[in-house]
Amino acid sequence: MIVVTGATGNVGRALVRMLTEAQVPVTAVARHITGADVPPGVRAVAADLAEPAGLRVAFDGAEALFLLVAGENPHGILEVAKTAGIRKVVLLSSQGAGTRPEAYRHPGLFEAAVRESGLGWTILRSGGMATNAFAWAESIRTRREVAAPFGDVGLPFIDPDDVAAVAAAVLGQDAHLGTVYTLTGPAPTTPRERAAAIAAALGEPVHFTEQTREEAHKLMARFMPLPVVEGTLAILGEPTEGEQRVSPDVERVLGRAPGTFAAWAERSAAAFR
Repeated sequence: MIVVTGATGNVGRALVRMLTEAQVPVTAVARHITGADVPPGVRAVAADLAEPAGLRVAFDGAEALFLLVAGENPHGILEVAKTAGIRKVVLLSSQGAGTRPEAYRHPGLFEAAVRESGLGWTILRSGGMATNAFAWAESIRTRREVAAPFGDVGLPFIDPDDVAAVAAAVLGQDAHLGTVYTLTGPAPTTPRERAAAIAAALGEPVHFTEQTREEAHKLMARFMPLPVVEGTLAILGEPTEGEQRVSPDVERVLGRAPGTFAAWAERSAAAFR
């Protein structure tokens, strides 16, 4: 049995589907999950990573755990996992935990807890995900417009389905234990290029407007902690060489190149219509 936390999110939902298609028993965990949110035969348990004691039922009988960075008590989560008999944890962290640890202290704390847990572990440091473009969905649907900062700065955004595919492979093979993988897409794309890819998928023009850093900061601060806002804007506007580099790790694990942003946009076009 594999427990997937964040099972209704962009990565978790795809991971539950992939494991189920591979006939792997799955317990899907999210705060408000119901049986209607998962494929037939998947056990759904409503639980919150912010309350580790409530995870005991979800973890019972499992061998492996796919863990999100959520809540403030990673040691508590991992102690419950060990007590339940889980022997392996795959943590979905952020590339920023390695490149900008001061700004990404929260995932860094989870990484440290996983390393110290006594469990077998693998850490997946994801770069920016293609699904971040869903933040543009309302403006594209209603006005065929996109506003974003740093319009011509490229980063290798990754399709969350590729993150899920790597997680599925790693959960099923102990050969990946003790490894940190950085997950990126196959090539850097700029916000302007990503907007153009969505326009191509729609078959209609989408106007791109470049925001100032200050405008973007004001909007992001409405729903993100300020240190994360600063770290995110630093990556988007002044990425390091490592943050712009295409990682070989997706292909190393899956034996194929990661999907392009354009392919993701084609598959996700309905969200922007």
